[in-house]
Amino acid sequence: MSLRFAQAMRLPAPLPHVSQVAARMLPRHLDGVLLGAAVTLSMVGALLVWSATLPPTGHAGPTVYAWRHLGHLLLALPLCLALASLTRRALRAYTPVLFVAVTVALLLVLGPLGETVNGSRSWIALGDLRVQPAETAKIALILAVAAVLGRPRPRTPRPPASDVLISLGVAAVPIGLILLQPDLGSALVLTAIYLALLACSGAPLRWPLALLGCGAFTGLAVWQLGLLKDYQVARFTAFLDPHADPLGAGYNVNQALIAVGSGGLSGSGLFHGGQTSGKFVPEQHTDFVFSVAAEELGFAGGCAVIVLLGVVLLRILRVASRCDEVHGRLVCIGVAAWFCVQVFVNIGMTLGLTPVTGLPLPFVSYGGSAAVANFAALGLVMAVHAHNEERRSLEPAGTRG
Repeated sequence: MSLRFAQAMRLPAPLPHVSQVAARMLPRHLDGVLLGAAVTLSMVGALLVWSATLPPTGHAGPTVYAWRHLGHLLLALPLCLALASLTRRALRAYTPVLFVAVTVALLLVLGPLGETVNGSRSWIALGDLRVQPAETAKIALILAVAAVLGRPRPRTPRPPASDVLISLGVAAVPIGLILLQPDLGSALVLTAIYLALLACSGAPLRWPLALLGCGAFTGLAVWQLGLLKDYQVARFTAFLDPHADPLGAGYNVNQALIAVGSGGLSGSGLFHGGQTSGKFVPEQHTDFVFSVAAEELGFAGGCAVIVLLGVVLLRILRVASRCDEVHGRLVCIGVAAWFCVQVFVNIGMTLGLTPVTGLPLPFVSYGGSAAVANFAALGLVMAVHAHNEERRSLEPAGTRG
């Protein structure tokens, strides 16, 4: 029965099919390779988390963490698709709201709602729910700095010194609050994101070089003045010499190296890793999840995880290279810098190449805050991708690159 006839007969119009409703909610253009690689990493992560937590921990069953990991994925995917549907104007409009909300959350962490874990007051405790605002702060920083440095400038592509100073003040808010927790790992990621955005915004090279110099001087002063916490000094000492305290600060790294070395080429098999099942590697379902992959899936499996992470990074950079406006390009560059730094630091600390910082492996490590933030960042990238594809579809066929 047609809609016009239904109206004439004063009958209710037929409801749209579920597929039609879903089609309206989904963005018109999705990067299937990017989304598929991220989902595959999360599925692999669920298996690794399952293996890492197979013996019951406390009152938790042997698969509870794996099911929670999948639950995080089911929560993060709709958010990713919703963000992918946003327009450029909507992204800019929501940026101040998100930045203020994240700033308030970081203040609450330092207040009565904060909870200290492993020496860092980084979590908001709401009953059984634990939220880490530092993960969302990465998204807020990317959007806020991109909004400042990516403003349209008809006369010159370079941001003026005033905009650079404003962006520096914007970045200083979350970085400073996170340093007060203290969470040096997240502060390092935020700093790297800002430097990447500044360097790719067209600003003179003297700005990022000056900031790097100031950062190096500040780090040296903090070390010389003894302002670091004892556990932070122990982590750096263990990085320089893991055998100096093999049963203390160097224990994590030494056990992770044993797990990686015992995997060989093909690994010991999923759920059959001696180091993993024996719980010799602390935090192996979060910070040291790559040690599980290297031991049970071997060198080949570890390389496969790295290749999938590389696909994610390359697809994000591909979207950035095809973007015709600075704001969208900076958003993609910020997300790529975020993932690149965390992948390097996380796998590096498993192999003894970087200090232990507590940074998760994107899409693979267990953690709800990180999973939601990672897929939200992908949603922002795919929103830029959708705009690129819509623009290209309107161009004459002969002008497309």
